Amino acid sequence: MQDCIFCKIAAQEIPVQPIYEDHEIIAFRDINAQAPVHVLIIPKKHIANLLEVSQEDSLLIARMHNVVQRLAVELGVSEEGFRLVINTKDNGGQTVHHLHFHLLGGRFMTWPPG
Repeated sequence: MQDCIFCKIAAQEIPVQPIYEDHEIIAFRDINAQAPVHVLIIPKKHIANLLEVSQEDSLLIARMHNVVQRLAVELGVSEEGFRLVINTKDNGGQTVHHLHFHLLGGRFMTWPPG
């Protein structure tokens, strides 16, 4: 997608400091962090939101989940716990319409989230 900021990040048109990257996935710290640990995990393939995930994308989503597990350990939030958020469409709070996971941790999470 031409105007998608996450597609531009995936294509290295907008620089970020990846904390994880492979041929399908990139993870980096959120510039508007809501917790001491706030990482975005995105597929390099443009998928607009969770509802647009196709059956062919199933392995990609599983791999994204594996990255969440790995980063939770590496970033020190696996023992105390963390929150994984996938906002979907406008009413779900999605502001960038490219599928992404928010990994939040390092503090107690309250409920309801907002």
